[in-house]
Amino acid sequence: MNEVYKEYDVKMQKTVEVVMSDFASVRAGRANAAVLDKITVEYYGTETPIHQVASISNPDARTLVIQPWDGTLLKAVEKAILTSELGINPQNDGKVIRLVFPQLTEERRKELTKQVKKFGENGKVAIRNIRRDAMEKFKARKKKSEITEDDLKEYEEEMQKMTDKRCKEIDDLTAKKEAELMAV
Repeated sequence: MNEVYKEYDVKMQKTVEVVMSDFASVRAGRANAAVLDKITVEYYGTETPIHQVASISNPDARTLVIQPWDGTLLKAVEKAILTSELGINPQNDGKVIRLVFPQLTEERRKELTKQVKKFGENGKVAIRNIRRDAMEKFKARKKKSEITEDDLKEYEEEMQKMTDKRCKEIDDLTAKKEAELMAV
């Protein structure tokens, strides 16, 4: 790939990775530790992700067990989970916190599907913004006579191809996540 495009391709790939991470945080029918990735607790004055202060295990398909390394964090972890948008009540037995994931209702599946579509659309908007920024730079170079009109046209076509490719990736990921959510 031409060095001119490399910077923008890397930015677009990172955007796709962010969308994938957003999708991982949306819970489907199974217990998945990734749903806790965006939940933080205050630990020594710093907001810290739960997975950095506790071990998280998955004893069965519908349960996550969180065991903080510092026992004084149990209440803080429990409170963080309650105030998050996870929608699950933690069970605190004094040593560990259990999260039991109930079967998703049809209504909840539809809500989660809308959330997934929103994440996907936000990703595509970010990719189109990267294309727009690239095109502004290319047009500025054309204005300074650093590149020709033909070069500008070639850059536009190549950026559009990259944009289409990354948007299709996001569409495919969105469809896959929606299918996962709607599977009973």
